[in-house]
Amino acid sequence: MIKNAATSLMARLLHLPRAAPAPTYRRGHLSLLLPPQLLRAPAPTPAAAAAAMSTAALTVADQKRALRSEVRRALRALSPEQLASEDQAIQSAILNSSWFKESKSLCAYISCSRLREVDTSKILAEALSPNSEYDGHAKDLYVPRVEDKNRNMRMLKITTMDDLVENSMNILEPSPVDASGNAREEVLSASSPIDLFLLPGQAFDRTGQRLGRGGGYYDTFLMKYQELAKEKGWDQPLLVALSYSVQIMEEGIIPVNSTDIPIDALVSSSGIVPISPAALGQI
Repeated sequence: MIKNAATSLMARLLHLPRAAPAPTYRRGHLSLLLPPQLLRAPAPTPAAAAAAMSTAALTVADQKRALRSEVRRALRALSPEQLASEDQAIQSAILNSSWFKESKSLCAYISCSRLREVDTSKILAEALSPNSEYDGHAKDLYVPRVEDKNRNMRMLKITTMDDLVENSMNILEPSPVDASGNAREEVLSASSPIDLFLLPGQAFDRTGQRLGRGGGYYDTFLMKYQELAKEKGWDQPLLVALSYSVQIMEEGIIPVNSTDIPIDALVSSSGIVPISPAALGQI
């Protein structure tokens, strides 16, 4: 963790306008906390109130963009040797953990070095290898496929790394159909629950906050899966993020809103940090 970068970022964020608190309800009428210019107006119109709320939302977005920019600079400053060293430590920590070894099905991202994502190649290879503990079967592995620019992402099952193809951005994704022309199994249609999600991100803290890259794909998907698990009566999967040291922020730096899904545990080169009660019970 780079404290100077975090301190610098906090100083920058303090000069950004802060998001207004969420509206509160009082005895049947809506009381909005509005900017001073609207408070001077005798009766703000619904359009003015909506504009104030939109401005508040943009403020959080501005803070997130500032933090992403800061983290990207820190990641670019890491040497290839440092990246490789942290990749090795993070993957070893996961592969040696009981919660990974005991998982039967998981969703994991396909790492992209160009995006400075923590390497997952060894984890994926291990998940696809026959496991003697489970009758010689590999784990059920689902990996992401982005469908469009509207936060629509699917997690499709693969059985070999050859099931992956490059998309228009040269990022590996599962092909929608297998070698026989059959549609790949989608995790939202699977008959059994997922034990584990391995998540990428741009910044994290030790309270469970996660900042993505801005597309909202993972938060949207995780919300769908958590709702599905609730409907099915399944245990919620363990949400574990992989992070380089410079991506870990001090508490309070990561701006959040209601659609951000917190993580259960964080894995860095320093080790595994359980956060949620679920993680504390398993890790």
